[in-house]
Amino acid sequence: MAERLAKRVLLIGWDAADWKVMSPLLDAGKMPALASLVDRGVMGNLATLEPPFSPILWTSIATGHTADRHGIHHFVQPDESGTGIRPVLGTSRTTKALWNILHQEGMRSNVVGWWPSHPAEPIRGAMVSNFFQTAASPPGTVHPPEIEDTLLDLRIDLRELTGNHLVPFIPDLAEIDQEADKRPLAVARAIADAASIHAAVTYLMETTEWDLTAVYYDAIDHLGHGFMGYHPPQMEGVSDHDFRRYRHVVEAGYRFHDMMLGQLLAQVDADTAVILLSDHGFHSDHLRPRVVPRHVPAGAALEHRPFGALVMAGPGIRRDERIYGAGLLNVAPTVLTLLGLPVGADMAGAPLVQAFEEPPAFETIPSWEAVDGDDGRHPDGARADPWSEHEAVQQLVGLGYLDPDQSDAEAAAAAVRDAAFNLARVYDSTGRVAEAIPLYESVVEAESPHRDYYALALARAYAADGRVEDARRVVEASVAEGSRFPTAVALLQSDLAAAGGDPDGALALLQDLPASSGASPEVHLRRADLLLRLGDTERAAEAYEAVLALDPDNARAYNGRAVVAIQRKDYAAAHDAALAAVARLYHFPLAHFHLGVALLRLGWADRAEDAFAVCLRQQPGFALAHRWLARIYKDYLRQPHDAKRHWEAYRRLSAATGEK
Repeated sequence: MAERLAKRVLLIGWDAADWKVMSPLLDAGKMPALASLVDRGVMGNLATLEPPFSPILWTSIATGHTADRHGIHHFVQPDESGTGIRPVLGTSRTTKALWNILHQEGMRSNVVGWWPSHPAEPIRGAMVSNFFQTAASPPGTVHPPEIEDTLLDLRIDLRELTGNHLVPFIPDLAEIDQEADKRPLAVARAIADAASIHAAVTYLMETTEWDLTAVYYDAIDHLGHGFMGYHPPQMEGVSDHDFRRYRHVVEAGYRFHDMMLGQLLAQVDADTAVILLSDHGFHSDHLRPRVVPRHVPAGAALEHRPFGALVMAGPGIRRDERIYGAGLLNVAPTVLTLLGLPVGADMAGAPLVQAFEEPPAFETIPSWEAVDGDDGRHPDGARADPWSEHEAVQQLVGLGYLDPDQSDAEAAAAAVRDAAFNLARVYDSTGRVAEAIPLYESVVEAESPHRDYYALALARAYAADGRVEDARRVVEASVAEGSRFPTAVALLQSDLAAAGGDPDGALALLQDLPASSGASPEVHLRRADLLLRLGDTERAAEAYEAVLALDPDNARAYNGRAVVAIQRKDYAAAHDAALAAVARLYHFPLAHFHLGVALLRLGWADRAEDAFAVCLRQQPGFALAHRWLARIYKDYLRQPHDAKRHWEAYRRLSAATGEK
């Protein structure tokens, strides 16, 4: 076994927490507990995964696997009768979570509120499921059963909250007719739920021996979906009246979480590693959607930003530093490394070695799934309480993830369809478009009010797979049927024109878009890419800067800036831009390639070798990366055998793809 780096690990999940909100609060001294954690540790962005839906993402965090491996594909699943739906359950997970691995290794875990984790698993330690705060007394919420009554007594009921609890969130509470305006009730419910989870986790931390405590709070996400539209600066369409009443809710929610964080930190010592993270961010500025569309499946997720937040502190971890390139799939391997356990070689991520003062040595095993024996999971057939399930489903309806107008049968069919669609997005986003296409085709063929939305995803997949005519056929059908997504259709038509060798026509299609589309970073990106292809570097550079003015964390725009700089032979600027791209989105092989080009042109052959190697690890079929490596090994590093190997790989791949 590798060296154990931390006596214990405290893993804190704040759903949807975002640095764009937290950084100003830190600067103003309004989140002192978080500031203390940042000062003695590392911080950075945490790249999310597709699709950015919380139960899928938190399961990836806990397992180190993408959804095609771990089996959680949606917010809900069909019930046993097949005629209705139930919230997705922890028993649907098909891989071991961290607490199952620790159970097998004789270690103890406290797991509180993780989504999804109902019914609570019989692990060594304690588990409080994600139904704990949402129902009266659901069976299977707490393990072990002997502490269930104690923990249920700690829950905060809505009726226990007074106006004094709500005033920090809504200073004008006394002026509101709460019979007519139910928004204060939504704030109260979020506070009560978070406080209930917090009461349970602090009790378990105080009264049990543990190696891992993992706790999940969802209130920041819930308050975001309900009140980010009122957060400063005032959005167009938000009345002065509503802005004045509800402008403080989001900030107060973060400060409430900071107070809870302070209590958690007071209960751990210097030998405990603390990891605080969010699964995705939340748009809080001009990128906030004015309207959350009902004609998009789980349309509320359009409010999410692709970067969550990460803070780590503890033994051996660097102090007061930023780290780059972290993603959700790095979390489970990092926790295992901190506890001296091997990382599964089949896990999709690696430990965050860049967070440590000295990169830790860590061991691997082929797969934790192959380790036999009791792992603390339920036997097949475990089920939950239908009343608590109903309450959880209604909460998802309230947040905008589910359609309230569907019948039970329609909801069950939609659950199957959307799970398939989400799985297709997983394949698509991880470079397995050929596996995604049959799933996209199946959901397009099904009767659905979202058929046009699914069809555009299928067309994009066809185009990515080189099936241009199939993509064109789907787009033309969408136009004929009156698609509700004219901007998306125009972008696809532009892509197909470019793929057909008509970049001028592609650019003209973008210019014909309505003026309202001009505020979209995606439109500027497509325009910039086309201008670059046409050799108009000046206008391309302007378009990339327009993207960054709208979205300063857009990795693709930084990559475009790097390409422009390379064409201008400004390799220092290219290096900085490519580095900025991979810092924001580490799994970005094209940006690593451009970083390698800039580094070699600057004379740093060894660092260029590393960049091209990362590019090939992320995209093994990247022919040009082999070509550049062949040159490095031949002309700079004097390693003719490696030069020949990469040259042969380049020749083989370029012959297969027609790449020059």
